[in-house]
Amino acid sequence: MNYQLQLRTPESNLTLVFHAIVFDSFKVNVIERYTGKGTKLCEVVLKVRTLDDQIVHRKDGFIKIKLKDEDFEMYKNLTRTLTSYDYKNKLINRNKADEDFVHFLLRIVIINYDFN
Repeated sequence: MNYQLQLRTPESNLTLVFHAIVFDSFKVNVIERYTGKGTKLCEVVLKVRTLDDQIVHRKDGFIKIKLKDEDFEMYKNLTRTLTSYDYKNKLINRNKADEDFVHFLLRIVIINYDFN
């Protein structure tokens, strides 16, 4: 499946950071909320939309997914890699880091959404 990863979209600021993953038939919006002066990640919310920006509802009828517990910790570790010195200076395989991030989020989306 083809995807385009967009980290820190232009709407991002110190306390809210937006990412998007655009697939062939849908996109995943990731909203990170930080406390203080943008130093501590406190919340991560996912939303799935069609390519024409129609919101896709989860299996249980709700819209958002809020990452908690192990998923939240795993997300923090993956984003730490994407913002690391090694990633920015291409000292690690960037494609592998991007794929790990996308596959993690795709797993959560597949568990919570029903794509018919």
